[in-house]
Amino acid sequence: MEGSESEGNRNGAPAVYCVTGATGYIGSWLVKTLLERGHTVHATVRDPAKCLHLLPLWAGSDRLRLLRADLEEEGSFDEAVKGCDGVFHVAASMQFSVPAAENSEGYVQLNIIDPAIKGTLDLLKSCLKSGTVNRVVLTSSISTMTAKDSSGNPISVVDESCKTPVDRVSDAKASGWVYALSKILTEEAAFRFASENGINLVAVITSTVGGPFLTSNVPLSIRVLLSPLTGDSELYGILSAVNARMGSIALVHIEDICDAHIFLMEHDEAEGRYICAAQSCPMSKLVLYLAQAFPSSDSKSIVVEEEQNNPVPSELSSKKLGDLGFNYKHGIEDIINQSVSSCLGFGLLPRTAK
Repeated sequence: MEGSESEGNRNGAPAVYCVTGATGYIGSWLVKTLLERGHTVHATVRDPAKCLHLLPLWAGSDRLRLLRADLEEEGSFDEAVKGCDGVFHVAASMQFSVPAAENSEGYVQLNIIDPAIKGTLDLLKSCLKSGTVNRVVLTSSISTMTAKDSSGNPISVVDESCKTPVDRVSDAKASGWVYALSKILTEEAAFRFASENGINLVAVITSTVGGPFLTSNVPLSIRVLLSPLTGDSELYGILSAVNARMGSIALVHIEDICDAHIFLMEHDEAEGRYICAAQSCPMSKLVLYLAQAFPSSDSKSIVVEEEQNNPVPSELSSKKLGDLGFNYKHGIEDIINQSVSSCLGFGLLPRTAK
């Protein structure tokens, strides 16, 4: 079975699915894809007024229910998951850093980590109450992964077992460490709760997502991806931190990541964690791809120091997902070209392009 195909739910009929974080990049495109395939969607948003621009872009709105829900409000997902066959938990905090005065583990734990964990566990409790939810697909992140062993040496092949140790994230405090720590601890808590309560939970380890978007603003993942072009030093720092930790930058197209979510929801044999990355390349090669897609003197002047210590990038393996029968439709050049073209008119890219 190819990742672009859907057979409804496991009984072959259209299903009822809940999508949390429906106004985000992945969430909004996932709602669109599910509706196009004939499913009924319960889309949760914190503020329904902020998703009005999405309604004309979601065909099949007669099968769409918009529900207000907030991860910080206990029980607010009860109504959203009621009667659902499956839940896609996409919503998450996208906070990558905190003010320097508050840059401590205590502050981050209390104000970012704890609410993220509590909100996810509260959603899982709502799924238990529903009595109908068969599987929960959790959107995880490549930030939970590392391409280095305990001694700091490169790992030749990175698979789902190569998790970043919590203490390494806390000690390093590289760009994006707050987000990474949140995703690691939330995923661990979710799997622990699911195991203890008999919930069928699958996690999609999402790499950097690119391509077209439905959101009214350029998604953060695309802004990080295009930071060598835009010259945004903070976002480039995040991209560099990923390259330093993984030895390369892994990419996936928005259509493929949504197809993978649905594929794993509907595949009987799916279990555990799955890396979803179409292709990866070292930063130096990524910069060349970006320069070809949108010529700019800024991208050509970047010096990638991280690769001097790791000239041969690790292989990020999507074998586990591929072994189930999933195939990617988009390669790296397609992802970058579509990301660039989708940003034209948003004022993100410099006007120095030739």
